[in-house]
Amino acid sequence: MADQEDTNTWGSTSWTRLSSLRQQSPLIQCITNLVSMDIMANTLLAAGASPAMVHSILEIPEFTPHTQAVVINVGTLTPDWLPAMKAAAAVANQLGKPWVLDPAAVGASGFRLKACLELIELKPTVVRGNGSEIIALSMASLGSTKGADSLHESSDAVEAAKSLAKSSGSIVAISGSVDFVTDGQRVIGAHNGVPMLQKITATGCAVTALIAAFVATDQTHAFEATASALSVFGLAGEIGMGLAKGPASLRMHLIDSLHGLDQETVLQRVKITSFS
Repeated sequence: MADQEDTNTWGSTSWTRLSSLRQQSPLIQCITNLVSMDIMANTLLAAGASPAMVHSILEIPEFTPHTQAVVINVGTLTPDWLPAMKAAAAVANQLGKPWVLDPAAVGASGFRLKACLELIELKPTVVRGNGSEIIALSMASLGSTKGADSLHESSDAVEAAKSLAKSSGSIVAISGSVDFVTDGQRVIGAHNGVPMLQKITATGCAVTALIAAFVATDQTHAFEATASALSVFGLAGEIGMGLAKGPASLRMHLIDSLHGLDQETVLQRVKITSFS
């Protein structure tokens, strides 16, 4: 059962986090798939963060310590990239920096599933995926994902997400018509967004990067920061949809709208509920 939270409270805290992000401009290292690099970098820039698409294992010992958060996305995973992902996660852990895992299409192959399970052992701060990805990862089986598309609604994956959060110690976020966030006990739903975002490749990857940026500026409240990031991204999509003619123009207006979000809009339009 959902309980409507105080909209002003969630809007206020979301605006505070977005403002902090813009002021601090955290450096976010993204080891991500080849499809998503552009939209992830532009999403981070539009929000006020500084993206760095650094994935060479030779650079990680020098570069990763200077970042405020790390994003690891396995969308176009190869054996050559996995050691760099593990090394960056290890450095982040050693230095107490947050890192976020996006287990893209985790159920598509045994190699991908095994890699994600190994990364989970490195204790990501947040895991963000669609319903099918979270179910497959939680069950530690191949599941039934079709590429990077979700065959399950986000609501179908809430119990799996709670189980994964308890076993991993990570916050787990599920993207869908409602975005859910859980720490294994609490469950929050972020209701902003538009269906056409699913017609733009790598918007899930982009919101994962935004989660990392929000958590980087408020690591002690990573659960709430994750919900705020999801809602802010969805809100930018809603505003962009009002100007768009289709997926291509929505992509452009999404980034513009994220850049232009103001206090009044965030206070009035962020929609987050808690579930009990």
